Amino acid sequence: MTSNRLFFIDAMRAWAILMMLQGHFIDGLLDPVFRNPESPIYTTWLYFRGITAPVFFTVSGFIFTYLLLRAPIQGRSNPRIRKGIKRGLQLVLIGYALRLNLFGLFKGEIYNGFYLVDVLHCIGLSILAIIGFYQLTIGKGKSLFPLVLVATTLLLFLFEPLYKQWSFSFLPTGIANYFTKAHGSVFTIIPWLGYTTLGASLSMLFIRYKNSKHLYPIAIGGALSIGFGMIYYSSPLFMSLYETTQIRLFQLVYSNNYLFIRLGDVFVVFALFMLLRKFLTHVTFLKIGSNTLSIYVIHFVILYGSFTGLGLYKFFHHELTPWVVVSGALLFMFSCTYLALQYAKYEASLKEKWVGALYYSKVQLYLYWKKVSPMAREQLIKLRVLVLRLWASAKN
Repeated sequence: MTSNRLFFIDAMRAWAILMMLQGHFIDGLLDPVFRNPESPIYTTWLYFRGITAPVFFTVSGFIFTYLLLRAPIQGRSNPRIRKGIKRGLQLVLIGYALRLNLFGLFKGEIYNGFYLVDVLHCIGLSILAIIGFYQLTIGKGKSLFPLVLVATTLLLFLFEPLYKQWSFSFLPTGIANYFTKAHGSVFTIIPWLGYTTLGASLSMLFIRYKNSKHLYPIAIGGALSIGFGMIYYSSPLFMSLYETTQIRLFQLVYSNNYLFIRLGDVFVVFALFMLLRKFLTHVTFLKIGSNTLSIYVIHFVILYGSFTGLGLYKFFHHELTPWVVVSGALLFMFSCTYLALQYAKYEASLKEKWVGALYYSKVQLYLYWKKVSPMAREQLIKLRVLVLRLWASAKN
């Protein structure tokens, strides 16, 4: 490796966010008349759309853990722990903020959609979970942390047929939304945490063998083997395990084996991007991959109408033809990316102005309070005397 930065990971993250944009746009605005399950074009698009979220979650876990373990100070003093906690909480708060409706707030209402859980909530909590695993395994052997990460993925994926049936009715709806889709949540922390923990464990392999000249040949071959193995042979494997052990859990996994198959897709995508890594060093990939949060926020505002409810989803929900929706998706991807990159260009100066404005407001409030506080104290003394007089009169 010529650089500590893994450019193919930035490219994967850029690809994932762009695929998420077009996927949300087409799925939200395409007329149901054109959703033909027998059309090879539509079914191919639908299959590849299903790859986006697993890749995005896996890459998020990979990047955070890679930076966590590459920090110069390890252990509980690792500076990435504090940054990670801040980042995880920030993602959760932004996730809720994007679901706010200002018109509802003006009426004193918070709509039910505010409590739904989405990608940002789950990635934020996944980062906090990885930090928790890291903290719990410090000083207990180098192999324990990756074992906990892989075990988390396997347990969440294996037992998904069981816990997806739970209603979590004993929890408040806002909290239950993190565990069940029954109330309308798009993503839940279980099983999606499993992809981030898998990505975290993969990052450790790259750190461990970063100086090996055979890293990429072995990684590409291994990823392709594991990927195609999961895609084509995981379902027969679970059926074989059921027939051998008569454990019904294996039969349930076999009947809806989307988690392991999608994990296979993730490995194949990893292999393809590693294979093309020498062509993915363009600064554009780096910029897009580094600004996925801004792109996601902008796309949410434009498409779903965060804060106002006035988004494309409101006006064109399931109304567009294929040609219009494909053209619109391309324009949508370009617009969201362009706006995010423009924001990134001026982000530092905007933040500086924002901090300056807050400081100026704080100083002005302090000066105003210093000016009016003597009068306020005088009025409070008069009010106290008046209350005491009224109390004395009432007693007499």
